[in-house]
Amino acid sequence: MSSRSRDEMGLEELLVELRKDHGTVASAVVSRDGLVVAADLPAEVSQETFSIMCAAIMGAGMTATTELGKTSPDRISLKSEDVRILIYAAGRKSMLVVVLSPEGDLEAVDKVGREIAERVAQA
Repeated sequence: MSSRSRDEMGLEELLVELRKDHGTVASAVVSRDGLVVAADLPAEVSQETFSIMCAAIMGAGMTATTELGKTSPDRISLKSEDVRILIYAAGRKSMLVVVLSPEGDLEAVDKVGREIAERVAQA
């Protein structure tokens, strides 16, 4: 972590620090309607497609839990052979998306991801 505290950093800085400190592959703060608020994504990734699909996944999760009469998810986790995607609810209007490799420290990234999502929710 840099000498500045997380509280002093902007969203883009937080996402870059997440990559540097925890080896995430990509991350973004996305509005519930799929617009990128802040991002640390590889150049070859279409920010528009990525953000819209993450918003759709969160929306589907919310619809599914509502149909079950349950509360909305605070985190959705997708896992494939070569990547894990975590989508955190960040208030009523936003979400945090974090992508990490299989070697990534899921526990550490989850802790920081929840902190960042809470910060976004309070903004």
